[in-house]
Amino acid sequence: MAFNFGAAAGAAAAPNPAGAFGGFGTATTTAGPTFSFSTPANTSTPGLFGATQNKGFGFGGGFGTAAGTGTGLGTGLGTGLGFGGFSTQQQQQQTLGGLFSQPAQAPAQSNQLINTASALSAPTLLGDERDAILAKWNQLQAFWGTGKGYFSSSSAPVEFTQENPFCRFKAVGYSCMPNNKDEDGLVALVFNKKEAEIRSQQQQLVESLHKLLGSNQTLTVNVEGVKTMPDDQTEVVIYVVERSPNGTSRRVPATTLYAHFEQANIKTQFQQLGVTLIMARTELSPAQIKQLLQNPPAGVDPIIWEQAKVDNPDPEKLIPVPMVGFRELLRRLKVQDQMTKQHQTRLDIISEDISELQKNQTTTMAKIAQYKRKLMDLSHRTLQVLIKQEIQRKSGYAIQADEEQLRVQLDTIQCELNAPTQFKGRLNELMSQIRMQNHFGAVRSEERYYVDADLLREIKQHLKQQQEGLSHLISIIKDDLEDIKLIEHGLNESIPIRGGVFS
Repeated sequence: MAFNFGAAAGAAAAPNPAGAFGGFGTATTTAGPTFSFSTPANTSTPGLFGATQNKGFGFGGGFGTAAGTGTGLGTGLGTGLGFGGFSTQQQQQQTLGGLFSQPAQAPAQSNQLINTASALSAPTLLGDERDAILAKWNQLQAFWGTGKGYFSSSSAPVEFTQENPFCRFKAVGYSCMPNNKDEDGLVALVFNKKEAEIRSQQQQLVESLHKLLGSNQTLTVNVEGVKTMPDDQTEVVIYVVERSPNGTSRRVPATTLYAHFEQANIKTQFQQLGVTLIMARTELSPAQIKQLLQNPPAGVDPIIWEQAKVDNPDPEKLIPVPMVGFRELLRRLKVQDQMTKQHQTRLDIISEDISELQKNQTTTMAKIAQYKRKLMDLSHRTLQVLIKQEIQRKSGYAIQADEEQLRVQLDTIQCELNAPTQFKGRLNELMSQIRMQNHFGAVRSEERYYVDADLLREIKQHLKQQQEGLSHLISIIKDDLEDIKLIEHGLNESIPIRGGVFS
């Protein structure tokens, strides 16, 4: 049975001679170049930080201008930093040139900024006082983050989005920084599928990923974890183990694996599988964190950015990230609800484990007390056996010196106990107090004992059931008596008739 996982609707699948699993990487007959992690292929895709190839770190939802303007802010920071949420928009799948690399289109960026300033301050579309009203309208659209700003009859209007620097719907939140090393080789794949579907087809997924790696026998694909994401998406974290001919093995670095997945033909096959986002789970270097914190994102007031750094509850684990627009806020809210449900589920499991452990502890304590009593009984029995055995062994012998000394010590202890002002007097006093307490307890026994509320309720319920049963039985007996009376009356009436017939 062929298995189609994430294939685009209406796409003609090529024949798959390799196996029956026809969804993962089988939409084209090209198997891809032979992939070797020893000499990673050099791709022209710019890295996240300058020339590096790690692109798993960027700002979720995009912050700055539209894709291709190179504002210096990527499109996946919220997702890469552990706050969850992976947007399915195409502009988030194609991260910008680099978080700290130089803009690739500086003239276009300058023209865009000039046009925006003209639309907001001095439009020349109508040439009269209506241009001032148009400027205020453009400002309102820019603050709102939607619409088009007309400023000149000879130029195209400016497109206002929530990523423009003047949008007011902005805030700064915090996301967890990744703590995985590059040597761990963890790469996250976000599928537009539900978790149940991914787990039921996990083996086919591993086989398809192995095909995308060139079906190299020295490479093994392993699944680190599967996690549910909002909007029916699922995150699958994988790593690849490479075995050398001498028998040793190592994990392929995350940046190398990510660079391979970012190749054009491989990325196209991933999109056919339903993958919406690929990220390398690597930690940030101190220099990268410092550079990120020192440069406020585009459109964020430096004062607000500095205040966000001061208010960071845990600078070692959290990093401030901008939140632009209600869509980003809704995404983070969904992710937070998802994580809250997962934490609640884990708490429920822990609570069940604690209850089970408490039951086991109670059972163990009862067994320990039972074994203690049993040990004491066995000790007394052993002591009695030893005494009898010693008496039989010493019978017929004269008292020895050590026995005489022991007898003297026992007599001395007996005398001390029997002394009126010593222990015996105190023991007698304690015994008298115990008798008095027992006497008062016997007199006021009704005050010492009470029935538990739950037990009393059960007793009442039981007595009520007994009463209902007796009432039902009495009613049955009454009905039977009435039937018997009817039978007797019928018999009495039939006897004279029969006598008249036979007379």
